[in-house]
Amino acid sequence: MSKNTNKIAKIAICQMNITTDKHANLQKAELMVRKAFSDNGSDIVVLPEMFNCPYDYNYFSRFSETFPGETTSMLSGIAKELNIYIVGGSIPEKDGDRIYNTSFVFGKDGKMIANHRKIHLFDINIKNSISFKESRFITPGENITVFKTDICTIGLAICYDMRFPELIRKMTLMGAKLIIVPAAFNTITGPAHWHITARARALDNQVYFACASPARDTGSTYEAYGHSLIVDPWGSIIVEAGEQETVLNAKLDLTEIERIREELPLLKHRKPDIYKLDQKP
Repeated sequence: MSKNTNKIAKIAICQMNITTDKHANLQKAELMVRKAFSDNGSDIVVLPEMFNCPYDYNYFSRFSETFPGETTSMLSGIAKELNIYIVGGSIPEKDGDRIYNTSFVFGKDGKMIANHRKIHLFDINIKNSISFKESRFITPGENITVFKTDICTIGLAICYDMRFPELIRKMTLMGAKLIIVPAAFNTITGPAHWHITARARALDNQVYFACASPARDTGSTYEAYGHSLIVDPWGSIIVEAGEQETVLNAKLDLTEIERIREELPLLKHRKPDIYKLDQKP
């Protein structure tokens, strides 16, 4: 890959409405990716979690695809045509008799350069509020996903994965400077934890942190929170969407990462030998 010499990356998040019509979802995704490129000349465009499929048990199997499939072929073609990186949110991926919540990433030549299967599945039961058990239909992934581009090294996680600081720290130690998280927090967990989790992960690891949510649909069985956002290595929110469908654009100054790490050397001051869990109290 050629080296990015200007150290400025243009990134866009497509916060899109998800419907029960798979073909309409793919058309909308393509239109929003093209808008992101035409409006901002984006280097990286990110789609939300389950962008071709409602986040609903009843659709996971019906909308699932093997790779390559209709969705990934569409993403591959656009990435090549526009000469951009596309992080394809996530889709229900069928592999044998299993279904994974998987994000596929395509490079500027249209070839897949990474894929991440959601590791931590969203199995929760909040009293008098929301209950969801993703593991009823989804199989967990087992691999940490970090990949190189001509912009920087990128870590990729999906939604509930971002709640586990060990995972994000491992990505950082593997060289990630930008961590991308397609995510569909809901209207209960979103207001409580969305912003603070994204800011904490960015701050603790001194990385850029980009979270891509679907738009909010009050008529759906699962209401996504929206509020897609991008956080800088100081823990400040650069840009944030509201609840509605929109394309969110930002410029990332990658030189800020090294500056902040020099001024506040958190990673250098780590003492991993002390943190080992095999030590007795």
